[in-house]
Amino acid sequence: MPNRLTQETSPYLLQHKDNPVDWYPWGEEALSKAKELDRPIFLSIGYSACHWCHVMERESFENGEIASLMNDLFVNIKVDREERPDIDSIYMSAVQSMTGHGGWPMSVFLSPDGKPFYGGTYFPNEDRGGMPSFPRVLTAIAEAYRERRDEITHTSTRIVNAISAQSSARMSVEPIAQTMFHSAYRHLAPEFDWQHGGTGLQPKFPQPMMYEFLLAHAELQGNEPAQEFVELTLTKIARGGIYDQVGGGFHRYSVDSVWLVPHFEKMLYDNGQLATLYLHAWQRTGNPFFSKIVEETLNYLDREMRHRPSGAFYSATDADSEGEEGKFFVWQTREMEEVLGPDLARVAMVYWDATRTGNFEGQNILNMHRPDESVTNELGISVDELTSKIGEAKRLLYAARLRRVPPMTDDKVITSWNALVMRAFAEAGAAFNREDWVAIAVQNAEFILDRLVRDDGRLMRNCKADSGVPASIPGFLEDYAYLADSLTHLYEATFDLRWLEWAEELCDAMIELFWNSADGVFYDTGSDQEALIVRPRDTFDNAQPCGGSAASLALLRCAEFTGNVDLERIGAANLRSMRDLMERAPSAFSWWLQAAQFYASAINQVVIVGARDDPATEALLGEARNGFNPDRIVALVTPGDLDHETSLPLFQGRRMIDGLPTAYVCRNYACELPVNDVKSLQTQLNQNN
Repeated sequence: MPNRLTQETSPYLLQHKDNPVDWYPWGEEALSKAKELDRPIFLSIGYSACHWCHVMERESFENGEIASLMNDLFVNIKVDREERPDIDSIYMSAVQSMTGHGGWPMSVFLSPDGKPFYGGTYFPNEDRGGMPSFPRVLTAIAEAYRERRDEITHTSTRIVNAISAQSSARMSVEPIAQTMFHSAYRHLAPEFDWQHGGTGLQPKFPQPMMYEFLLAHAELQGNEPAQEFVELTLTKIARGGIYDQVGGGFHRYSVDSVWLVPHFEKMLYDNGQLATLYLHAWQRTGNPFFSKIVEETLNYLDREMRHRPSGAFYSATDADSEGEEGKFFVWQTREMEEVLGPDLARVAMVYWDATRTGNFEGQNILNMHRPDESVTNELGISVDELTSKIGEAKRLLYAARLRRVPPMTDDKVITSWNALVMRAFAEAGAAFNREDWVAIAVQNAEFILDRLVRDDGRLMRNCKADSGVPASIPGFLEDYAYLADSLTHLYEATFDLRWLEWAEELCDAMIELFWNSADGVFYDTGSDQEALIVRPRDTFDNAQPCGGSAASLALLRCAEFTGNVDLERIGAANLRSMRDLMERAPSAFSWWLQAAQFYASAINQVVIVGARDDPATEALLGEARNGFNPDRIVALVTPGDLDHETSLPLFQGRRMIDGLPTAYVCRNYACELPVNDVKSLQTQLNQNN
């Protein structure tokens, strides 16, 4: 018989609706029931693409005896961490403070008032590998709650105080200046793996925010080793098994040090960030391999993760299919020979390192561990011929893979994650002159505006693209910050002022809802949202930027376009709360560094005045967009629109000179003379660099 989760919309919660566990969704009903029965709460947090979440469900939550134990002793709550990052953040901090590590599934035991007193991650259904069985844990926790209540109250109070202390601001009196970025680089460099790319040993995560910082540092400060390391790492990642060599797009992370064996789930936020990173790497280096990865990744997102009627993007695909992790993605050589034929299969197997014995549980994760020249020498073919044959092999293998049982897709549409992908399509569309990519970004923005903005203007967290059910969870800081930032990039791709106006509205609302002027920080939950045991403020840039770092960058970028000094003031004040930490522990605060680097740079404001379809306007615009320019914003206005645009200081006093399209370049509150030709614009921009 289905439990209370049957009314939920989250695919993760719906996966558990037929468990014999009497699950509650998070809410007042569950908390009141725990108080009424004087029972502790078992809180289980996970997400749909989490492999070990599925394992714990099969072993414990589908086990009738274990479920009966849970139902008799606890009030059981299930939470989708992607819907409620606020709850996840609080209780992850609690588990980390208790155990020294965290992860999902997250298993936390709470008193009826929501305060945690014991926690962990995965518990097996029987004693195994030094871990106590889940039934043993349940029995012991229930007994402790009955017999040692004072001890539990003391423990929970201590944990809550520790969580509260973590979110307090650490204001610095030191300036945000270039010296801190050099210092941050010196802290990062000893961790670089110059053989395989990435940092540390294993597992290895792509860490796009760190490499964005290093690329920007290379561009702004001429740090060539930083760029060389980014090039090495991105090449190794894209040639490894963590990258889907057949279908495009990136898996979550690599379990080894050489990027071969991935954790096979694919997350929307990873692919949005990595597409943007590879775009920036191509703009900085001109390496065509990076542009190829951008195209393949965006094609994957368009083809497999987009709800085409609406333009919304889904959240994730699972690591498992048919009960096996990675089954959808791996190959046996006999399968490749059946699909490709013997001649093309030989080329593909040499290129992708596929062997009879395999490299993953008797099967093959396709990867490019050899340089193309080595492959062509062995096969006796040219590079052009290899490229052609591999293109055909990809097409045939992809078609064959479509006949397999695919991993489950989590079809939640999350505002912040969609914003990351919107930015990737907008930036890449502008850089590659791909109007179809820009159109995808525009359709996505229109979906969010239509479906994820309440009538009163409140931005919401998530919804289902193909459902008329209204969004019910108010957006968090990251939703506002990511979207505001992405809209400024969408403006640069379209020069449609409505996106810039909406970005400024979001920034103003973000300050009103999330900024605490007394503490000098942004909190992750709005002043209108549910009060939890603490008001969460996650300051770490983990798999994606934290809300605080994203808020600063969004405010600072929006201020450059709009001239709104309040946005700049608050964006900078927020940075000062993290100034010392981002310098000393840069790997944990990479997006804070990116925002600080933008703030400390003298931003080039390039305004072009001219008809959009005039070839001379296009030429000036092409030069303004050329290359990787983390210290530049670009705006365009047509002469007919100038009267409407003059409310923005950026456009005031701008006119075409001699009736020709004209470019204006300003930096450090001073402007160059307006110019009509590309060469003069190039000279001004290079002079500023």
